Amino acid sequence: MLVLSRKSGSAIAVGDDIEIEVLAIRGNQVKIGIRAPEAVTIVRSELKAQPSRERPNNTEGSRDQSSRMIG
Repeated sequence: MLVLSRKSGSAIAVGDDIEIEVLAIRGNQVKIGIRAPEAVTIVRSELKAQPSRERPNNTEGSRDQSSRMIG
């Protein structure tokens, strides 16, 4: 596992087409944004462990043409 320290507003590139940006830091909560191609599935790890029928239907985050947000 690669462990990095980043400040709000800084980003990390994963490969050529994925970028993870630290949007805000408040206390012990970090808000991140992930820019990735449409074909890349992004799921919070605690939801990945649930069977797909139990997953809520995109109740968190927002989406625009260039990025997806996870909370």
